[in-house]
Amino acid sequence: MTNSAQARSSMIEGQLRPNNITDERVIEAIASVNREKFVPKAYAGVAYVDEDIRVAEGRYLMEPMVFARLLSEAHVKPTDLALDIACGTGYSSAILGRLAEAVVALEEDEDLVNSATAVLAEEACDNVAVVKGDVTAGLAKQGPYDLIFINGMVDEIPEAILDQLSEEGRVVCVLNDRGVGKACLVTYKDKVRGVRILFDAAIPPLAAFAKKAEFSF
Repeated sequence: MTNSAQARSSMIEGQLRPNNITDERVIEAIASVNREKFVPKAYAGVAYVDEDIRVAEGRYLMEPMVFARLLSEAHVKPTDLALDIACGTGYSSAILGRLAEAVVALEEDEDLVNSATAVLAEEACDNVAVVKGDVTAGLAKQGPYDLIFINGMVDEIPEAILDQLSEEGRVVCVLNDRGVGKACLVTYKDKVRGVRILFDAAIPPLAAFAKKAEFSF
């Protein structure tokens, strides 16, 4: 077994399974992707630690346990079309690509778009397309989506993104609840938002999704 495979196995057995990650499809997807390829070379040796890893300004590989729990709660189906928002270097997109039929990976930074495209090609993620665009606007022309995954803690989910859900679609994300991260599953049917809190999750925020300051006189 290579060092990389051993590190992945240790992450799964030491971080994921002890934290009630029991969805074997999620486990198998995570086991099949070389996480170290999606971090800067200087961080390759710590790619499997139970920490969020900064990969670019404002972009992180989410802590493995939180990421795996979110995926488990998303119940990704093999027929799903997924939108991966703020995909960074593309790690989350690679895992989603193992679980869903197709993935649209959305990122604002052109360097990250190019990096993610290259690494995803190396990892044989043929059903993932990386697109440059405003992460707060989503990508309506490719929708509707059965699953929208947001990489980072957000103050709120723009209605423009919720409008891109299919009839049975859902958003999986971490919402900022007065400074505390709450992993949530969000639905949006007939303009009615449903929010189910899943678990507490401390992950870095996405600045683009910060709530606009309100002025009072």
